[in-house]
Amino acid sequence: MFELALDPTTWAILCGVALLAGFIDAIAGGGGLLTVPALLTAGLPPHLTLGTNKLAASFGSLTASITYYKKQLFNPRFWFASIMATAIGALLGTLIVDHLSIEFLNKLLPIIIILVACYSLFGNLSTTQSDDLPKLTRTIKVKQWLQGLSLGFFDGLAGPGTGTFWTASNGMLYKMSLLLNCGLARSMNFVSNFISLITFVALGHVNFLLGITMGFFIMLGAWFGAHSAIRFGSKFIRPVFNTMVILLALKLIYEAYF
Repeated sequence: MFELALDPTTWAILCGVALLAGFIDAIAGGGGLLTVPALLTAGLPPHLTLGTNKLAASFGSLTASITYYKKQLFNPRFWFASIMATAIGALLGTLIVDHLSIEFLNKLLPIIIILVACYSLFGNLSTTQSDDLPKLTRTIKVKQWLQGLSLGFFDGLAGPGTGTFWTASNGMLYKMSLLLNCGLARSMNFVSNFISLITFVALGHVNFLLGITMGFFIMLGAWFGAHSAIRFGSKFIRPVFNTMVILLALKLIYEAYF
């Protein structure tokens, strides 16, 4: 069993990162791109990092999804296929990651983080100003299943950047406003976070004290972030977000490979 022994300064830094991550995640996705590198840098093993991050992230994604739901920016009935597919994908991804070696994860996670950061930096969102959902056709249901399975699986397998992938792929797959996009992305992030968290708990890869502490700050940041997104949009946060993510990812790649 891994013994956690962090000094007060490290705890404070992790909580500060969690607050910022919750704020960013509720707006544009990608909060895990900050918390996962921070936990790895603090000395947690990869499996414990992923499990603890899932606990903390669940607080934020739940807070954000409830906020969007109350503002009628997420319709669970319309996105039912996405919910089911995401849950199944997250379960499969988490079960697979438990069989990967620590050395492999140490080398894999930084690569995933930098790729997602670059995608977020250069990716384009195609949105409409309409606040109406598209018509629920058979084609859209197929899209929901394929998107949910793949992104749920990715969240269970690695996690960092899943919210960004949701936001970007929503813009490509469905014609809807950015706020509806954010409502869907944050809600699906909660589904995969929660299912993956339950699996990590069963596998014994969660530090509850650290996860709950960071979760409180993520929840606080997510509340402010969701309300800010609804009022102002997400463009103002992206330059700072991408700069921080790429710097952290480069640091982890240097440590893992050099």
